[in-house]
Amino acid sequence: MKAYTYVSEGKFELTEKQKPVLMHERDAIVKITLASICSSDLHIKHGSVPRAVLGITIGHEMVGVVESVGDAVTHVKPGDRVTVNVETFCGECFFCKKGYVNNCTNENGGWALGCRIDGGQAEYVRVPFADQGLNKIPENVTDRQALLVGDVLATGYWAARISEITEEDTVLIIGAGPTGICTLLCVMLKKPQRIIMCEKDEDRLQFINEHYPEVLTVSPEECADFVQANSEHGGADIVLEVAGADSTFRLAWECARPNAIVTIVALYNEAQTLPLPDMYGKNLTFKTGGVDGCDCEKTLKLIAEGKIDTEPLITHTYPLSRIEEAYELFENKRDGVIKVAVEC
Repeated sequence: MKAYTYVSEGKFELTEKQKPVLMHERDAIVKITLASICSSDLHIKHGSVPRAVLGITIGHEMVGVVESVGDAVTHVKPGDRVTVNVETFCGECFFCKKGYVNNCTNENGGWALGCRIDGGQAEYVRVPFADQGLNKIPENVTDRQALLVGDVLATGYWAARISEITEEDTVLIIGAGPTGICTLLCVMLKKPQRIIMCEKDEDRLQFINEHYPEVLTVSPEECADFVQANSEHGGADIVLEVAGADSTFRLAWECARPNAIVTIVALYNEAQTLPLPDMYGKNLTFKTGGVDGCDCEKTLKLIAEGKIDTEPLITHTYPLSRIEEAYELFENKRDGVIKVAVEC
């Protein structure tokens, strides 16, 4: 089968690999129909993910059809259309039972697919712990509508859930990339008083203005003053940092009012400084870390009910044979790209 492979630092390549087989009674083999490219894939390409294994198939955001299952799999069966979770989790350890599935203590736990084991920018993928990692797609939901459920939408839903948003709040979201927009969609479900989106890319700001006109938008340079002018208590009540740029961590806590919650969703290439003397007295609560992707069934239901629509984020579609073109487009942010679907 064809598989997009991590060949060396800075280089991915479409290679020929053996079709995966069941290795454990809790595995499933999924025939991939659609995959997507994530900024985390670019982090792997450029050496920012040390745990990524050379030779693995890239990709952790995908949907497909179950082809075969291990003897212990009970929640899905061959022929089921499914989303694949970005995280691998056993469902049985201390952290899984608490809902902290990103911290699953199994050796395959956490972000495995497309990082430490073969992922889904390929024709087939083996999914460990299939009963946890696969969710059936409702009949009235298309593959394109479901494509982002297992990763960026899971991240946005988790970020909004842990941020304790109320209807009285002013919410600032920094970063209007795919994860930022998915975060926006989930924040909108909470119906806060006001949402401000901060982004430097003009195409992305235009996308927000066209699709979500009730959301206020601002550039990073004007963000601090804009938030002050559009909030009642000296800053945003909730800040979600989804950009991960060199300056956005500081911007996040500077734009927060005293006693606000600052949720860090971004993945940074370098360590960030926590200047406690500068922020002394703001009494901020920081929430950080990787997504706990255990709400995919809920988000699929919300999509089926018409309450979340991520399909407008898929701005480009390529066949697997042209995946290198898709990466070039996505990495260089050309042609107003938000997300790329890859037909496998």
